[in-house]
Amino acid sequence: MSIKCRNCPIRGLPLFQQMTDSELAFMEGFKVGEMQVQPGTPLLSAGASSPQLFTALRGFGLRYNLLPDGRRQVLSFIFPGDLIGLQSGVMHQMTHHVEATTAMTLCVFNRNQIWSLFRNLPARAYDLTWLAASEERFLGEALTAIGQKSALESLCWALARIYRRLEALKLDDTKSVPLPYRQQDLADALGLSLVHTNKTLARLRERQVATWNDGRLTVNDIHQLEEMGLVESRLPQTRPLM
Repeated sequence: MSIKCRNCPIRGLPLFQQMTDSELAFMEGFKVGEMQVQPGTPLLSAGASSPQLFTALRGFGLRYNLLPDGRRQVLSFIFPGDLIGLQSGVMHQMTHHVEATTAMTLCVFNRNQIWSLFRNLPARAYDLTWLAASEERFLGEALTAIGQKSALESLCWALARIYRRLEALKLDDTKSVPLPYRQQDLADALGLSLVHTNKTLARLRERQVATWNDGRLTVNDIHQLEEMGLVESRLPQTRPLM
């Protein structure tokens, strides 16, 4: 049975901005159901259009591009609360792929209702714009990490950003958060070889700053990790939840 937006299990987290009663009522009409998917399920494909938008309610996924020879660039990791498919909703075509990494529960929205949102609820429409701008800012950070930072700095930047986000989702437990990805996924996100990624993770482990194994990331000193990644130490900004 589909969960009503007013009963959403993640809506009350401090990471997410509150909604008014009218916004909640609209979202409950905007939402057409929920979808359960298994690990490895393609959610959206480059070149395709989808009549639906999604919000990740539970589980983890990946956004990525593929080159003709099979090489892959991971664009971002998908966490609970992330909106999926806005590009298709606005531009009518995806330019990247989206795939479930773990079992996921997705809230499903009717893409055609976007325009009524802009007409009738400008504050919610602004939230969509904020999410798009936030994604642009993140990609700018990622490009800087890939293009200008050392492998160690890039890896520390990525792990610090991930840890802070999952901590804000209240998924942390004794300095540990779930990170159910492969080292290859992180390597493809940072433009590193798998061997280089493994060796860099080993350096962090030897320094007792952070350890990633068995699908969990343990950070012993988040401030040191941020300093090593040239990351400004701050909690994630509160964000809209669609």
